[in-house]
Amino acid sequence: MKVLGVAVNHRKARLELRVPGGRILPFPFALLDPQPSRDDRVRQVRVDPELGREAVTFVLESGAEGSVHVDHALEYNQDPTLVGELIVYRLTVEAQRRVRRSGLSRRELARRLKTSVPQLYRLLDPKNTKKSLTQLLALLHSLGCDVELVIKDRNAA
Repeated sequence: MKVLGVAVNHRKARLELRVPGGRILPFPFALLDPQPSRDDRVRQVRVDPELGREAVTFVLESGAEGSVHVDHALEYNQDPTLVGELIVYRLTVEAQRRVRRSGLSRRELARRLKTSVPQLYRLLDPKNTKKSLTQLLALLHSLGCDVELVIKDRNAA
């Protein structure tokens, strides 16, 4: 997701990232690295083209510089779409790791899943967020993995 704009809100001690759909994602100074203070305030902030316009870079009065990726702001704001995408991403990364360790060919894995090799590559692509969770779970199962879903209260210690 691209960042369209960013503003500093010193009164509320946060950066405010503007994303598509007109949404504003607040991100508190307390989570920035390096962290601003009363004596070292945010002097400049910009959408960073070197980071694909998917992050903002800020500069403190001391000259220290840091960046915040839009995914961090989405995660902080508990965007429901991102939560689902993060689960799929983590499962994909784990599937990639286990495919490498298994020693099985892509053709054999595709045969076990009753799919094509190009579809298997799409399934293993972490950038592809439109993949079937069912197919991803089937892949992990064919690699000898059991996947358990744990649901817990966010406020639980």
